[in-house]
Amino acid sequence: MTSEPNAFAFDTSWGPRLISNGAEFRLWAPSAPSIELAVGDEDAKPAEFLQMTKDEAGWWRIETDRVKVGGTYGFRLKDGLIVPDPASRRQAGDVHSLSVLTDPKAYRWTTPNWNGRPWEETVFYELHTGTFTPDGTFEGIEEKLDFLVATGLTAIEIMPVAQFMGDRGWGYDGVLLYCPHRAYGGDEGLKRLIDAAHSRGLSVFLDVVYNHFGPDGNYLGAFAPEFFHEDIHTPWGPAIAYDETPVRQFMIENALYWLEEFRFDGLRLDAIDSIQDTTDTPLVKELASAVRKTFPGRHVHLTTEDDRNITWHVERGETDQPLLVSGEWNDDFHHTIHVLATQEEEAYYGDYNRSSVSQLAKSLATGFVYQGEHSPVRDKKVGSPSDHLPPTAFVNFIQNHDQIGNRAFGERLTDLASRRVLECAQAILCLSPQIPLLYMGEEWGETHPFCFFTDFHGELGDAVREGRRSEFSKFKAFRSERLRELIPDPNAEATFRVSTLDWAVLERPNREMRHSQVTELLKKRQEIVVPLLKHVPKNCGAYQVAENGHAFVVAWTLQDGKVLHLFANLGDDPWSLPGNLNAEDLAAGELVHSYQGDADESLLKGTLPGSSVVFRMGDRMLVKGDL
Repeated sequence: MTSEPNAFAFDTSWGPRLISNGAEFRLWAPSAPSIELAVGDEDAKPAEFLQMTKDEAGWWRIETDRVKVGGTYGFRLKDGLIVPDPASRRQAGDVHSLSVLTDPKAYRWTTPNWNGRPWEETVFYELHTGTFTPDGTFEGIEEKLDFLVATGLTAIEIMPVAQFMGDRGWGYDGVLLYCPHRAYGGDEGLKRLIDAAHSRGLSVFLDVVYNHFGPDGNYLGAFAPEFFHEDIHTPWGPAIAYDETPVRQFMIENALYWLEEFRFDGLRLDAIDSIQDTTDTPLVKELASAVRKTFPGRHVHLTTEDDRNITWHVERGETDQPLLVSGEWNDDFHHTIHVLATQEEEAYYGDYNRSSVSQLAKSLATGFVYQGEHSPVRDKKVGSPSDHLPPTAFVNFIQNHDQIGNRAFGERLTDLASRRVLECAQAILCLSPQIPLLYMGEEWGETHPFCFFTDFHGELGDAVREGRRSEFSKFKAFRSERLRELIPDPNAEATFRVSTLDWAVLERPNREMRHSQVTELLKKRQEIVVPLLKHVPKNCGAYQVAENGHAFVVAWTLQDGKVLHLFANLGDDPWSLPGNLNAEDLAAGELVHSYQGDADESLLKGTLPGSSVVFRMGDRMLVKGDL
């Protein structure tokens, strides 16, 4: 790190390091017989080769003044192959080009004293840089920051930006994990975006992938086969060898690098259940511990995606602070909402009962749906008890990039569910005490699809297109090969273009109305709910489900003994409240939100109308149902 007041850098084991007489270049390749530094000319072409020396740990090094800041370099292997730096900070071209030597302290921050926001204030807005605006750049995001602040969002979460092959892709095929994609604006553009966000009070999170590398441009195996375990297979090829110290350093220091040098406020760790770690200490545990130790004076947060429903990584300490990870993405919540809203039941949705809201109520009150129960789809017991955790240990969403983009045509929930059910779900998401996440465009009811897209060509492009279509052969709608051919080609530029947000629709009255609704919900969240989330007692949630299977009540005991009640009826018919929920008790609380408008008035008379949601705050728990 640096002591300069407005310049930040993180010294990593991998990658170049500026020194007084030039730069030191490093590469771990323990079994390589020879490594040379390739020095690029003015056209970023290899023009000179300097022999590097290897130490006992397998690191090849050289100090030289032949590469200036802004100059290009790479590494030449014994067989003549020239590769970029796997820890490149900037590329001269694509993932196969030479790397560029940068000065990490060159950028001068205008917000060097920004320390982030407390976790309980977080309202995530997940976005994809390339499709968020027509420009598809970090600068394009910057132009929309004021809109996001006015909406009530407090944190933008950017899908992976590590450079991948081509200019179009979700980012989960990154191969240069230290290098912000040049198509988006590179390292300088990313720093300007984060600086601008911080100046507006917005936190910025980055989605990172530590379970695999992309299929095009990953040269690690060419010079360091020790980086992978050929005998351990994953859906993306050999597992990463996390029992090798330099490999572990590559990933852990990558996380610290983003947080220090780019001043990110947090990271989302993608699919940690797919990390094949053979050591006694899980990578996530060591990485999270390093983050907590390195940034004690800043609000820095980690979130994770993991379909195992584990809880050890989101446990809280004596003062209710996260010990490792701040929040787990809760797929269970999404799946229950989705099934109730769409009546879909294929694939993993088969684990969720479309005729009952009990699973949704359980998830809201206690965290996961599956807390050790048998999963019919997975045919095994799934999950750990989560009812002791505070609601803020979970990140809830009704849409995200996966749940939209992994559909054949990338349809959004706006196109799949009725308006009233969708607006009920939106209110539940925004006002429940879990950490909410909205996907770009959700705040105005975007109907443009978000498709799966890549920028591969040749045999790889053919394999991705056909593999994508074959994935859907198990679905009833795509049993026919002719119908599968209608699924958009991921490599077609049109598939990418149709996924770009249409900002012009905000001028339409129905979109403006939806945006106003979301803005109102988030304003109420920050004013009424957030102040009660920092210290929440264990086992704070309870729920009660109607016999008709369409309505429920959830109650959470929050800070200072305040109790937030959610009354929801997702069916068409009115629900007569059970006897333990009488009008006098309900009226003792204060109204937080009512949808539809007269729902609360009806509730106080003992009936909750169909397709309605009411939130009320009181001083005592009214729910008598079992946890």
